[in-house]
Amino acid sequence: MYIQEKIFKKVNNQAFQTKGAEFENCVFDSCSFNQGDFTDSKFISCSFVDCDLSSAILARTSFQEVKFEQCKMMGLIFDRCDTFGLSFAFESCQLSYSSFFNLKIKQTHFSDSILHYVDFSQTDLSDGVLNNCDLDRATFGQTILEKTDFRTSFNYIIDPENNKINKAKFSLSSIAGLLAKYNIKIER
Repeated sequence: MYIQEKIFKKVNNQAFQTKGAEFENCVFDSCSFNQGDFTDSKFISCSFVDCDLSSAILARTSFQEVKFEQCKMMGLIFDRCDTFGLSFAFESCQLSYSSFFNLKIKQTHFSDSILHYVDFSQTDLSDGVLNNCDLDRATFGQTILEKTDFRTSFNYIIDPENNKINKAKFSLSSIAGLLAKYNIKIER
């Protein structure tokens, strides 16, 4: 099933099947896909606005130039996605407990989003931007963060010895997140 340039408003995964479908230049507005099955689906230049995709199945799902705005996306395992052309952006999204493990998502933008307990282990997030994001208990291990901008984000703990952070940008107020493993006290 191929669908192009259509707006879907307030649909849910019981009334609407996405499994194996291809969507191009579509908008999904206020849709509930909680625990939905996106297996083998393809989304090209689509937007999801104010949608709930929490715990959705993303096996071999393709996201190419997809934007998520004000979406609830808890517990998503993005590392099961089709990696060919994988590109997305997140604005004002709740992504807690999600995983980007071992993905190459260079130049990905996260803005005003909650990323609690998100797994970025072995992810290539180089040239990315995390603008005003809460990264409380997010995991960074063997992560490529070169030229990534963290200046306005907070609550992160990143071990510079276990991650590639060459030319990454951090704010002085959050520098403690780079030194946490040393158990030192930083005062103003």
